[in-house]
Amino acid sequence: MSMEKSSLEDLSARVKKARKNMVPEDRPALNDTQAYGMAMRLVAELLSGLFVGFVIGWFLDKWLGTKPWLLITFIFLGLCAGIFNVMRAAKQIEAAAARKRRQKTEGNEG
Repeated sequence: MSMEKSSLEDLSARVKKARKNMVPEDRPALNDTQAYGMAMRLVAELLSGLFVGFVIGWFLDKWLGTKPWLLITFIFLGLCAGIFNVMRAAKQIEAAAARKRRQKTEGNEG
């Protein structure tokens, strides 16, 4: 009976040691791939606003014969919309990073 108890204690100690070894190491919160993806998203947000503004302005100018005034106006509006989208996307990215940091600190405390 005592031999079974000692072997169970030995097994328990080995399991605890193995669990400690299996804990993942702390890595930086942002790796190169994630940073590249975020940068590409922000660039796409800005360029899509510019492109849509350009296309709308060009078609309206062609249709109404007001070259280049509507094109200039809609490029400016597209740029404003693109900047607004970039700021909104950056806030979403920051909120997600803050949520991960908060979960990580809560996980370490609990």
